[in-house]
Amino acid sequence: MAHKKPQSALLGISLLLVAMACFAILDTTTKRVTTVVPVLMAIWARYFFQALLTTAVVLPIKGLDVFKTKNPRMQITRGLLLTLVTGLAFSSLTFLPVGEFTAIVMVVPLLVTLLAARMLGEHVSTQRLWLVCGGFVGTLIIVRPGTAVFGWPLLIPLALVILNAAFQLLTSKMTRTEDVMTTQFYTTWVGTALASVPLYWFWVPVTDTRVLVELVLMGVAGCVGHFMLIMAFERSPAGTLMPYMYAQIGFAMIGGWWVFDHVPDHWSMMGIGLIALCGTAGGLLTVYELRQKTQT
Repeated sequence: MAHKKPQSALLGISLLLVAMACFAILDTTTKRVTTVVPVLMAIWARYFFQALLTTAVVLPIKGLDVFKTKNPRMQITRGLLLTLVTGLAFSSLTFLPVGEFTAIVMVVPLLVTLLAARMLGEHVSTQRLWLVCGGFVGTLIIVRPGTAVFGWPLLIPLALVILNAAFQLLTSKMTRTEDVMTTQFYTTWVGTALASVPLYWFWVPVTDTRVLVELVLMGVAGCVGHFMLIMAFERSPAGTLMPYMYAQIGFAMIGGWWVFDHVPDHWSMMGIGLIALCGTAGGLLTVYELRQKTQT
């Protein structure tokens, strides 16, 4: 497997950070919107507006070529996985604060980093494995198994972790053969189609302008975030990108504080701090590795 260029890897990291900020905006807005509209209606709005925006962007550029794909089954599977991930995420956000929810989901880098070496043939250094394990320990501190914090509803975000890991791995694999715009186009419309099936039973009229704007914002944030995510995987290996996904916790905490005036407790802050430390160390390790490649 050919090595990614150092400059390309750094660009991939930057694109991933933008994606994480977009996803934090999506989660924060979702938690607010689902207090007014049913979760399934919020899922549909997220995909419908994202699909419209995606189509408006890709059709003038790709034309009918946007429908051409070498792996239609993979495209459908990716759309299905993301729809399931979205449903589990929206359900989790109805009872979890944004920051804590995001921290629990951050166990995904552990799974992806461990599986990337076996399934995608990517090199993952021992140091990087220790860093993602440290992030996992931080997540356990936040969840605190055996305490009142660890209740049955946490099974929902834990199921989300498993499906999200599969989604990330599939995304990384598809970037080797599939066009970014084609992948985004299929994913959004597959999600829209799936979410439209039960919409008749969950639709409620929305007259509040603020809620309408927030529903649209969910689609915009999802669209931009996933474009950035796919392009990041095009430029950097999955194992390199995973530590930077922890940045979403910081963005989520800012959103939770800004919108809901929520500040995590001391234990949660300790776990989040450990995750942030591992993420920062991962960033420094990546810079060092890229410099070594440049020198050689």
